[in-house]
Amino acid sequence: MTESDHVFGKLPDHLLIEIFVRVPICEWSQVSCVNKHWAAIFRGESFWQTAVIRTWPFACQRKRWPGPIPRGSGRRRYAALYVSEHIIASNGEIDELLGHAYLYLKEQLELSTMTPPSSILHGTMIDQFIACGRSRDKAHELASEIWLAVINNLEENQHTFLLLKRLAQEGDFFLPFPYTRSYKVLCRVFEKLFTDFRDCLSREDYYDVLACAKSRFRPIPSTWLGY
Repeated sequence: MTESDHVFGKLPDHLLIEIFVRVPICEWSQVSCVNKHWAAIFRGESFWQTAVIRTWPFACQRKRWPGPIPRGSGRRRYAALYVSEHIIASNGEIDELLGHAYLYLKEQLELSTMTPPSSILHGTMIDQFIACGRSRDKAHELASEIWLAVINNLEENQHTFLLLKRLAQEGDFFLPFPYTRSYKVLCRVFEKLFTDFRDCLSREDYYDVLACAKSRFRPIPSTWLGY
């Protein structure tokens, strides 16, 4: 054991946490692997609460968190705030609510088992935004932004291909605003299928998806045409 290891071993947890949160986030996984004690600190709630306060000191600490999407632990809050700042910052503002909605939708879409229908996922986000004080128009706008951000950040693999194909072929549901699906989101689904995943489409799949696209969009973009 080196002298520095001996010194660190004598420090109380709250001082270790203050040191660790100042380490670049890209190195946290390495630091947590040094020993079991440090790994336990990184798993603990105190570390993540401290990290949230240090990184986003003005992050709103709601006493109540209504709605169907849970806020979760300090680690979950950190992930939501990180997403809000780096992936879906709205007008340059950090909104923890958007981060939680993004994490919820992405996790649901990446389920290895059957993903819930998009209408249920969309409705859950709408209910969350409205419960947290957003207007119906704003809730629909934010939900659409979340859909686009998640779709754009899905890995290009077989699961994503099958997911996008199912989303494209889902029937239209006659739901009241703001629970209706955004055409901008649907357009992005078809665009990714016809561009990023064109090689995955069999001839039969291509014409099935194209028929769905023609039933929703006029005119069809030229980049979608031609198998």
